[in-house]
This record gives sequence, structure tokens and C-alpha cells, in this order.
Amino acid sequence: MGSPAASRPLETPLAPLHAQAGAKMGVWFGCTLPDDFGEPAAEYRFANKSVALIDKNCRAYLVFTGPDRVRYLNAILTNNVKDLPAGSGNVSLLLNPQGHILAEIETYAFADRLFCVSYAMIREQLIADLDKYIIMDDVTLTDETEKYGTLALEGPKAAPLVRDISGVDLAVMKDLQSADGEVGTIPCRVVKRSQGDVAGAEFIVERAKLAELWPILLDAARKQGGGPMGYTALSGQRLAQGVPWFGYDFGEKQIPHEAGLEKSHISYTKGCYTGQEIVERVRSRGQVNRKRVQLLFSSGPIPPAGEMLMMMEGKDVGTVTRAARIWGPDLILGMGYVRREALTPGTTLKWRNGSCEVMK
Repeated sequence: MGSPAASRPLETPLAPLHAQAGAKMGVWFGCTLPDDFGEPAAEYRFANKSVALIDKNCRAYLVFTGPDRVRYLNAILTNNVKDLPAGSGNVSLLLNPQGHILAEIETYAFADRLFCVSYAMIREQLIADLDKYIIMDDVTLTDETEKYGTLALEGPKAAPLVRDISGVDLAVMKDLQSADGEVGTIPCRVVKRSQGDVAGAEFIVERAKLAELWPILLDAARKQGGGPMGYTALSGQRLAQGVPWFGYDFGEKQIPHEAGLEKSHISYTKGCYTGQEIVERVRSRGQVNRKRVQLLFSSGPIPPAGEMLMMMEGKDVGTVTRAARIWGPDLILGMGYVRREALTPGTTLKWRNGSCEVMK
């Protein structure tokens, strides 16, 4: 599946290592990343039975310093940055004044800076959008995308493996909390990520160290019966977990309540932020005309993004945003947006080459 914003895709720094491993490459989140390493079904099992290693070098890294950094970011992001303890993080949205989603941003608090993570495919526009809000604030925005990279371990065996190789104990950490660790002689910032409620970790390291870190983590994963995971299997994994992807399942065409992000990405007690008026209006009204849903497709081809969804009598009610195969059991899952009359779980919809059911 190609990224929706991939005109000139960036390339992961690990491309030579992936080529040596025989990986099939594709474009994901505007970057050239592995589709698979030869067997997507096995890679999906790594993430669900043992441990999977994932190349996440499709990200942008922005650092905010200066005495007004917290007040500034808290005034433009949807979540509460002001009350983040040092070493902790959360995930927010950047909205335009009409409430539409411009970016998904993770913010990590440190004593002297705020460290933000988003997507390289929107980096230039994101910096421009953020910079225009720095008017009278004493804030410095530094683009450090070329300095850092990220690798991830996830799966049921990830947490003990992370502890053994880095000294970081995920069991005593909250999600999006981070700690300094070391893998071999490589300093890492280890962030706890619990996708699907299973503890895993992201290793944020200097970009120049990625090619050294990958084989160490790969060897450790293989000793646990795991291995590398490409984005064909990862897309299916995220759909099985109910996790939407920015740029695929939500973006500038949606407001947070349509995208189903109103509980995970928004604080309703923090005070004003850009787009808040729209968010509060929708919240008080209590409904939207369309909403993101999870879909279970009948056997057959995987529907492409943008495929029309219809009621059985033929009325158009929505579109598919993303679909992928999963294994064990073998299913085709997807996400899409449908109108209110099709939101009820169990509703059967049809598309050009098959049918699907709206899931709980």
C-alpha cells in the first residue's frame, strides 16, 4: 500500500541492510520502507507470538526550547502539554481553526525542552504551521529530523527482551514514558509503547547509529523466535488492534470526533487551543454525520483505499480508508468512514467486489 503523500518518498537509512536481507520495499508514510521480508504471515506471527523488529524511520523530530515553550505548545495542541511530568509524553492533534486535523504529534517533556515526534511526509508544512504561531513567544523551534531515527520492538516477548538488552524495565513505566538506556555501547532513549495493550518499546537513537543497532536488535529478536516485520503485516496488525494511521485513516478531511480520536488525543480541561471551538461544539451536540468504523470484509480481494461502501439496497454511505490481511485467523480487516445510518455494529455493506460488516 503506497503512502497517500508519497510524491518523492524519502528513504530509510537502513535501505542497504534491508536490500541485503532480500526485503521487498514499498512506500509507507511517504518513506521507502519494507513491505515485507519474504513472508508477511510469519512477520505477523512475530508480533503476536514472540517479538517483531520494526523500522520506523518515517518520522520527523522537532525540539522546542525557551521559557515559553510549554505555554506555546499547550495553546495550539489538543492535549495537555502543560502538566506533563519530565520523562513523560502524550499524543495530540494540531488542528486548523475549522477543527480539521493537520497533524498527529507526540510530545515528550524534558527539563530543558519539549521533544515532538510526527511524520516526515508533512515535515515542511508542519514546521511552517507551527512557526506561524510563534509571535511574541520566547520559543525556538529546531528541526532535528536528520539527527535521529527510531527502531521498535513489539510483541508478548518484547518487554523482557528490552530489559535484558537495554536495562530499561517497561513494567514500571507508564505508556509514552521514556528512559535512558544503552544497547551494547549505543545510547538510546527508550519509549514505552503499548500497542494493543501489550508493552513494547521504541528506541530513539542518533541516525548514524541505526545501522549498528538494527543487527543487534534483530539477533536478539531471533533468539526469542521473532524477527523483522514489514509494513504489509504491520498494517494488518494495527487494524486488528483498532489503531488508525495518520494520513491513511484520518487527516485534514476529518475533525477529531469523526476520526474517533476524541478520547485519546484531546484534553477537555486544559483550556483554549486552536480549533477548540469546533471540538466543543461537536462534543455538546453529541454526534457527527459520519464516523470512522472498523470493517470485516468477506473473503476475496483486498479493497483499495477510496473504495465506495454502499448499503445492500445500493445507497452510497461511505468509503474505505485502508484494508489489509491478517493471519491466524485469516481475515481481511479495514477501516472507513460511513454515515450515521450505517454505524450500527453488524450492519452489512457492499463494495464493488464483495461485502463487509461494521465491527464493534
